[in-house]
Order: sequence, then C-alpha cells, then structure tokens
Amino acid sequence: MATDRLISASTTNPVEEQRNWALRPTAIDEYVGQEELIERLRIAIQAARTRNEPCEHALFHGPPGLGKTTLAHLIANEMGSGIHVTSGPVLSKGTDLVAALTSLRERDVLFIDEVHRLPASVEEFVYPAMEDYRIDVPVDSGLAARTVQIKCKPFTLIAATTRAGLISSPLRSRFGLTHHLRYYTTDELMRIVGRSARLLTVDVAGESCLRLIAERSRGTPRIANRLLRRVRDFATVKGDGVIRDRTVHDALKLEGVDDLGLDDLDRGYLRIIATTYSCGPVGLEAVAATMNEDAGTLEDVVEPYLLQIGFLARTRRGRQLTKAACDHLGVKWQGETLFDPNA
Repeated sequence: MATDRLISASTTNPVEEQRNWALRPTAIDEYVGQEELIERLRIAIQAARTRNEPCEHALFHGPPGLGKTTLAHLIANEMGSGIHVTSGPVLSKGTDLVAALTSLRERDVLFIDEVHRLPASVEEFVYPAMEDYRIDVPVDSGLAARTVQIKCKPFTLIAATTRAGLISSPLRSRFGLTHHLRYYTTDELMRIVGRSARLLTVDVAGESCLRLIAERSRGTPRIANRLLRRVRDFATVKGDGVIRDRTVHDALKLEGVDDLGLDDLDRGYLRIIATTYSCGPVGLEAVAATMNEDAGTLEDVVEPYLLQIGFLARTRRGRQLTKAACDHLGVKWQGETLFDPNA
C-alpha cells in the first residue's frame, strides 16, 4: 500500500539471532505490560541488591503464555544470578528437590513451573528451605527414624502456575510476592509484536499490520509471537518478504484464525454447544466427549478466552452460549436468559 510506512527490521549477528529466537526480553526495562507487577519487582530487586540478599520468593499465576517464565529469567538477570528451571511433575520425590537445592549457588533462582502439581511429600521439603535455607532429610523409618539437616545457600524460589486454587495455603503463604498476571491490551501486544519483528528481522508495512496481529492474539504474547512467525513465513513464501495488511489476513485465514482470534478448536467447541446441545446449558464432560477432546484442555485453553469476550457463561447447570457467540457463528440463539429466576 502506498500509504504504508515501512518499519525496517534491525540486523543482528548469528549469536544475537540465536539468543533472540525465544523473543523473551532480557532486561526488566524491555518488559511490556503488567505495570503494577513490574514496579513491585523493581523495588524488590533493588532492595535485595542493596542489602546483598536474595530476592523475595515469588509466585506468579495466570493463564498460559502471559510471561511467567520470562519474569523468572528477568529476575535472575537483574540479580546477576543463575537460574535453575524445573517443574512440579518432574520433582516426584523429595530427593529430586534436595538435588536441585544443593546445586544452587548463593542468590541463585530456582524456578518451578506448574507448582500446583508438586506432590505433597515433596512440598514438605520446600517449607524449611524457603524460610530457613535448610533441608530436613529423614533417614530410616519407624523407631530408628531420624532427621538430617542439610544447609543450602540463600536462594530465591519463583513458582508459576495456571491453577492457583490448587496450591496449598501453607505453600502460598510463604511467598513474599504473589501476583496474578492479566491479559494484555491490544496496544501492549502491538509493542510486543513490533519488538519481535525487529528481532526476527522482518519488515512490516505500517503499524496497522501489527494491530491486526495483536487483535487476534487473545491478549497473550505467546500467541502474538506465534502468529507473527506464521505471517512471516507466509510473507516469505507467498509475498515479497514484507508483512502487509493483506498478508496478515491471508496468512491467518490459512491458519484458521478469525478476526477475534478464535481458531478451529474454539469454533468447534462453540458449534457443538450451539447445535448439539441447543446453546446449553451442558456439562463440560459431555462437550469434551462429543468433541473427543480432553476436558482439562477445554477448561484451561479454550474457555478462558471465550469467557473473557462474553461468548460463554458458566452456570450452575453447565456451560451456556451467549447471544453474541451465536451471532458470531451465524446460528440462531436457542438459550435461555441467564437471569431466569426459575432456572
């Protein structure tokens, strides 16, 4: 388009290209969005560095793709510390956690993803490690049982979860920083996509292209970067390598992503409820069985965004579509009012 302003990509060397492939910001000043959390982290990090102490233990919770892992790496970078990454399901035995903790150097960061899946037997090892930097290891059992204390270096535990309600109260109360990550606005996602385009050395013909991608990203940076890569591939193969408005439309149409960011799975979920179950209400397990999908996948991946945009309602009798969802699908709304006193 003649009126488009070409946003040229910056050039990077091979080392930088490899580092930037994940597209994660490496400094807290580069992080876009979550302003309240970033300000709290700035204060906590600066205070810890001033006192030459490890940063506060932190718990981040929220939907997938909002930057929980990125924040853990940022904290480690800002503290000048190493980071050790693991997850709740991997730490199946107490000895697994002991091995992870004893390998930490002073002020290092231990990042545990999906911490809500940490077994209760392993969780018991976490409490003294977080508070007193020691590990209580039981030796033998029965009448001969005794406990050996192993000291570990002062460290920072950063935990992330998509299911905060499944974390036990004793564990949650031991975190000094707890924050729920919100979805990102379109303007924030535009800034993220613009930065990612520069790192990927992609030329973009105007900010309208960035907005088109951001509006279809479901408020999630991970999805925004994934869509950007797909549009870049389409522009390389089907175009001249420059991302334009038409390129974005054609590429995302091929990916099955509509103007609201809904994909085939989302539309299939909505259509099953609309046609098979007359717009609901219907139980999640019934929908999952009809679609031959995992109920947990539908609940954690599909439903949060549909709830956010007002296409789905969770009633006491099950899931129900709203009139807006039926209008988007082009089907007749057959549901009952959500405020029916006789429901």
